[in-house]
Amino acid sequence: MTKAMMGGLGFPLMILALLVGCVVTDPDEPVSDKPAHHAADGFKNLHIEHPKKNLFDFLIMKHFGDTNWADHATRAAEVSVRSLELEPVLKPAPERLQISWLGHSTFLIQSAGINVLTDPIFSDRASPFSFAGPERYARHVVNYDQLPKIDYVIISHSHYDHLDRATIRRLGDQPIYLVPLRLKTWFVEQGISADQVHEFDWWDKAAFGGLHVQAMPSQHWSARTLFDRHQTLWASWFLKWGGRKIWFAGDTGYNSTQFKQIGEVTGGVDVALIPIGGYLPRSFMGLYHVNPAEAIMIHTDIGAETSIGMHWGTFPLTAEGPIDPVVELRRQVGLQNLRKGEFMSLAIGETLRW
Repeated sequence: MTKAMMGGLGFPLMILALLVGCVVTDPDEPVSDKPAHHAADGFKNLHIEHPKKNLFDFLIMKHFGDTNWADHATRAAEVSVRSLELEPVLKPAPERLQISWLGHSTFLIQSAGINVLTDPIFSDRASPFSFAGPERYARHVVNYDQLPKIDYVIISHSHYDHLDRATIRRLGDQPIYLVPLRLKTWFVEQGISADQVHEFDWWDKAAFGGLHVQAMPSQHWSARTLFDRHQTLWASWFLKWGGRKIWFAGDTGYNSTQFKQIGEVTGGVDVALIPIGGYLPRSFMGLYHVNPAEAIMIHTDIGAETSIGMHWGTFPLTAEGPIDPVVELRRQVGLQNLRKGEFMSLAIGETLRW
């Protein structure tokens, strides 16, 4: 197959289907002597039935369904983007919590001299290839080589918009990687030292100096090919250091059980990083990606003091337009009478301090 053929209609859409969660099959039955979310050959969600849809269903929906898909490239200017201010990032006040959004689900979180990156993607495409797949329409806000030394990288799951090979190779052995079960092998294959990668099951916890981490449930799935679905775990993450509690959702759909459990275990959090984009059409996205109303439900269930919306305004993954998640979030904040600043959105490149 030539590069031109691979860059045609079907190939980019296959990548998109892997990213947004449309090509899904039932995982194997649970293994009786392991946790309920473990299956004979991978993992499963506990509170939904996996839909039996495939790439063909996705293509029919995309091209013949009733949903209008936004032209993200044309509307890219809707997203507020600013260059990251380097001085406060390179010399943060150690007694403060500082969070910078670099786009999509990538945050730089800084406190007490520790620098953490979440789901970093420094590439132009959320794809295994540089010539095909969803292309970033919001500009990069920093030369990534200018970032401070990264101590820890948090990975929520294996999809290409959350786990980027070029970025991991660029970061190399400098950080410690905290990843869900069965992802360590992939990191070692990229040249990362095995002792730099720590795998977690849901509810596993560990301490790394002043940083306390715990992997927690999310409602999602995993794949990097059409043949490895559900074989690595997906997770949200609870981080505690510098006197602050932070929860990073990764990608997730909503259920009325697991997020309440997270709230009970954590006792509430100071800041939650919750997806608000990637939700249309609901017939395909609904089980695995929350919309803004459901994001607020998660915010409430986990007892977050402040939440920041992520997973929007960077890559053309789903039908809603670049700024639509923020518009809908603001509407839902008003409908649900949240206080000012309780659930907010940032400009890409913006930094908040507490």
